[in-house]
Amino acid sequence: MQKAITLVHRGMTLRGMEHIPEQAQGPLPAAILFHGFTGTKVEPHRLFVKLSRALEARGVAAFRYDFLGSGESDGNFEDMTVSGEVEEAHAILDSVRRDPRINPNRVSLIGLSMGGLVASLVAGDRPQDVHRLVLLAPAGTMLELVLGMVRQAGVDVAKADVFDHGGDLVGRAFAEDLMRLSVYPRAAHYEGPVLILHGSNDETVPPEASHRYVRESYGERAELHLIDGADHTFNKFEWEQEVIRRVCDFLA
Repeated sequence: MQKAITLVHRGMTLRGMEHIPEQAQGPLPAAILFHGFTGTKVEPHRLFVKLSRALEARGVAAFRYDFLGSGESDGNFEDMTVSGEVEEAHAILDSVRRDPRINPNRVSLIGLSMGGLVASLVAGDRPQDVHRLVLLAPAGTMLELVLGMVRQAGVDVAKADVFDHGGDLVGRAFAEDLMRLSVYPRAAHYEGPVLILHGSNDETVPPEASHRYVRESYGERAELHLIDGADHTFNKFEWEQEVIRRVCDFLA
């Protein structure tokens, strides 16, 4: 059953959806979905909606929220940082693990693009609390991406507090925060099973970012599958369906 939910964090409200399998017996396994940069809890071609419903059909509860400053949640996008989203993700994980319907030892994380970066950091911070980890085109190289956006926008970051990225204002604090993150070593603290899916033709986050996760963070703990011909957000029905099938098989 799909239902709107909220979570208050630092006095602001995150708005999301939960998908709870009906007539399920006992505490349920669960997955938390983290959206990407400028994304929402729905994601392109409703990928997160379809994935959550597919998990629900396989007996796995799913929770998906808009981070603060994104979608329908409180806050402004220009105040968003990866560290801020990681803090929010920890609060979401705490909320799900406290839910009496959920088995706290079987809560997995799914992250798309920058949401994959967030998921990898949360799992690295709390390896004992994350059952399995799914990274979809994870943006471990987010700093390089943002610096490219800045160059394309022709912005002097030393003077500008924000820059316009397709109508979203990105704060200088976002880039400064990324410069302080040690992504791959921090992610490496997670010792559970990892599934990484990446489009072979991803021009936004090249597949090398996922190969780096395997080399520098997870080694043989990770399964990496390149989806032939796919772009960054798997914008074709057959690509989308392969993602959903592989994720559901991995988690259910």
